[in-house]
Amino acid sequence: MALTAVVFVLAVTGADVSPHEALLAWGGGVWTLVGLAMQFTLTIVAAYACITAPVVYRALDRLAALPNPDIPRQAVFLVGALSIVAAYLNWAFCLIGGALFIPFVYRRNPKTDVRLLVVAALLGQGTVWHGGLSGSAPLIMATPGNPLIVPAKGVAVIDRLYPITETLLNGFNLTYLLIVGIVAVAVTVLLHPARGAKTLSEKDVLAMMPHIAEIPLSEGTPAAAISRFSGWSWMAALLLAYPLGYGFIHAGFGATWTINAYNATFFVFALLLHRNPLSFLAACRAGLDKAWGIVIQFPFYAGIFGLITLTPLSHWIGEWFAKIAAPQTFALTVYLYSALIDLFVPSGGAKWMLEAPYLLSAGKEVGTSVVEILLAYSYGSSTPNLIHPYFAIPILAVTGLRFGEIVGYGLIVTAATLTCTCGAMLLMPYWFQ
Repeated sequence: MALTAVVFVLAVTGADVSPHEALLAWGGGVWTLVGLAMQFTLTIVAAYACITAPVVYRALDRLAALPNPDIPRQAVFLVGALSIVAAYLNWAFCLIGGALFIPFVYRRNPKTDVRLLVVAALLGQGTVWHGGLSGSAPLIMATPGNPLIVPAKGVAVIDRLYPITETLLNGFNLTYLLIVGIVAVAVTVLLHPARGAKTLSEKDVLAMMPHIAEIPLSEGTPAAAISRFSGWSWMAALLLAYPLGYGFIHAGFGATWTINAYNATFFVFALLLHRNPLSFLAACRAGLDKAWGIVIQFPFYAGIFGLITLTPLSHWIGEWFAKIAAPQTFALTVYLYSALIDLFVPSGGAKWMLEAPYLLSAGKEVGTSVVEILLAYSYGSSTPNLIHPYFAIPILAVTGLRFGEIVGYGLIVTAATLTCTCGAMLLMPYWFQ
């Protein structure tokens, strides 16, 4: 609502839009992102269904036993490194998996500072997720029929799709993700105190341990047997996997990997991991509880999107950006601006829909490519996540810590990754020449 008020004032005072026109533009946009909201809701549900499968639970317990209990930094390294890998694969998988993994690790490594474990579990969200395979903005740009290329109203923002071979699999992006991930893990490991670590009691650790979603007991009837028949899961997995595999073979991975392909992949894994249809459905139902924020917030983001795209506001902001930035510094400007706005709108996909119209317009004015802007934006929407309470909610709920107890460590790691990324943004224009 605060961001809506700001954009409304900018439209009226800066772009000379009447209050009547601004209200109609907001109403014209409010339902335009419903399809996108459903796609991202399914992303969270599929990730949760994967992470809560019994076989994954057992794997987490085995992984937690790898560090030496007398060397707490090994536990921090393990959690941080897995967070980076998980976030590259799926941001929701990282967020939920990190919350579930901490109890397993802490139970076997009780000398570790629990605050550093929480920060380590969040590293992927604060570094690589938006440049990874689930990066919302790059996947939107690669998805046919997305609102930027086929808007419900107004003029298209882009004139073609941008497959992930140009964005997520770009050499610059892969190099940056590797470097920033290493920096984040190294700093977090070095922060572990030599003495005075915050630890938890055995009772607290037992209370943290997660539980697999329960499924109804069998009634012993033919109908119950049919409901539990694992063949349904195999059939559903095949129905999703066959056209996806066909697309990979005939069109290539880069052209096929969209939001829909991404969701299909994780649903296939979830179906195969659970096997029992009732177990799969119970996990999905629990996952929906994690996705309610997207369901409610996206229509309001879409209203702001309408204010920006259905009025001259996009053009006005684009001209302002073009005035303050040069080709060599535009990527850095986009990165810092995106990081700032992320503190108000902690949603990479929704925020891209708000910012893309004027950022791409300004970039065209100064001669910066769409890919450079997209990557700079993506990095900016990741950096502040270590100091944003929104992303820490699942982990704090599990551990019982307060956000104030971890934010100091998060701030130090964020300062390191911010410095690293600012340097990368200054080098980006020379890479893309």
